[in-house]
Amino acid sequence: MIESRRLALANIWVAISAFGVAAAMALMQALSRADLDLPWRSERMYYLSVTAHGVLMAIVFTTFFIMGLGYVVTEKSLRRPITMKKIAWGSFWVAMIGTLMVAWAILWGKASVLYTFYPPLKAHPLFYIGAALLVIGSWGWCWVIVDTYLRWKRENAGARTPLPVHGYLATIIVWILATIGVAAEVLLMLIPWSMGITEKVDPIMARILFWWFGHPLVYFWLLPAYVVWYTMAPKVAGGKLFSDPLARLVFVLFILLSTPVGFHHQFMDPGVEAGWKLFHTFNTMWILFPSFITAFTVIASFEVAGRLKGATGWFDWLEELPWGNPTFSSVALAMIMFAVGGFGGAINASFGMNAMIHNTAWVQGHFHMTVGTAVALTFMGISYYLLPKLLGRELELSLLARIQPYLWFAGMLLFAVANHLTGLAGMPRRIYQFEYAGSQIADQWISGTGISALGGVLLFVSAACFVAVMFATGLAGKKQEQPAIEFAEPLEEPGDKVRILDRMGLWVALAAVLIVAAYAVPIIQHLSAETFGSRGFSPF
Repeated sequence: MIESRRLALANIWVAISAFGVAAAMALMQALSRADLDLPWRSERMYYLSVTAHGVLMAIVFTTFFIMGLGYVVTEKSLRRPITMKKIAWGSFWVAMIGTLMVAWAILWGKASVLYTFYPPLKAHPLFYIGAALLVIGSWGWCWVIVDTYLRWKRENAGARTPLPVHGYLATIIVWILATIGVAAEVLLMLIPWSMGITEKVDPIMARILFWWFGHPLVYFWLLPAYVVWYTMAPKVAGGKLFSDPLARLVFVLFILLSTPVGFHHQFMDPGVEAGWKLFHTFNTMWILFPSFITAFTVIASFEVAGRLKGATGWFDWLEELPWGNPTFSSVALAMIMFAVGGFGGAINASFGMNAMIHNTAWVQGHFHMTVGTAVALTFMGISYYLLPKLLGRELELSLLARIQPYLWFAGMLLFAVANHLTGLAGMPRRIYQFEYAGSQIADQWISGTGISALGGVLLFVSAACFVAVMFATGLAGKKQEQPAIEFAEPLEEPGDKVRILDRMGLWVALAAVLIVAAYAVPIIQHLSAETFGSRGFSPF
């Protein structure tokens, strides 16, 4: 199992390094948007930093961390070694090479195409090739995890799939189904176009295929965080999981509903009929349901922890929770922020109300509250728990670790609330000069951009604390035997209850039917229409 630990650590260290670079890029953006007179400030640097922050944080950090955590969760909960270690290491290096290619293209100013890389913005071919290699490497990781699970299943006929692995299998299914879209976009459209093999590209089709991938990507990030919330956080809090079947139901619902929702990102786009956009709107609203179940189940699990410690009143169980433990506080604060941000998500996905906030600063405020805190802060929190155990070292700089989650929460409140309010006032997202060519309406954005910048500074300080704790632990942490990695036990063993929730083949088949129902006709309609395509555009 030492080899599996090395695999996990290799992926986690890449994730932490990407996180550090991405955090520095975010600080540059926040200060630039506040119109501070900085020596390095320019349009070229701003849009380079926007691209670098989005790709390194949302793709590289999350993917590598999810893969590293997946090796730990799978091996520990199945109690058997990871299989196909050569393929696992090969997949890591493929993804690593792809990451380096993407980073080179961005940081050398050859791929300022933003996180969504919409054509006709055109990047260097190595950007698209590197992105493809990163995805291919992640597919190899999926193969390793699934093969390990199938071998365990043959060895343990009739046994229930452990909940942590159940959640990770759902993550893999969502990822495979989602990456079909982006693989088609990158391999069939963007790479040939960027290399000059084809002269023009169809921007509408590219956006359809990207959002086939782009919103399910959110659940690829979120489901491993849910695995932590359900299976590890209750144990850290000193309690038990309130309901195992409810957790399994949540993972199955995400398999079904994650992918056929992409058109709600294209409400303002031509090329997709309104009826199909409305269909995706309904699917998006349905996917709020598993998050409501999660809020109930995990909060109930924390209440169980507080009552096991002696609480008897309505809310005094909150005082019994380990708020000084950075793993617990990170998860709890991530959940609070996710709940607040989730209400904004319902507005984003509403067919009518979306027009009010589309392409405004509201959007970046929303996804930093949800993904930027629910996922990132959870990953940081579980790192405080996992890394010392994987390294066999004490956690260094423990004071920084304890205050870091609260700094992130405070900084994100300032940043996200300010962006929500300036977005409602009409401030566009992704703009270098907030004055908007001297428009008088931009005057009401000035205070908001300053508050947003202050939030960005606090977020950067928090990120720096996290990175410092991680590297200090890895380089200077005192060698010490660590307790085993443990998962929360349920209040009641599921036994044979709702075994249908473990039938992943059934849920994959139903998910595929929903994807075909949501995308087949719109894509066929678009391909049968007359299109003219676009040449590439590189502004920097």
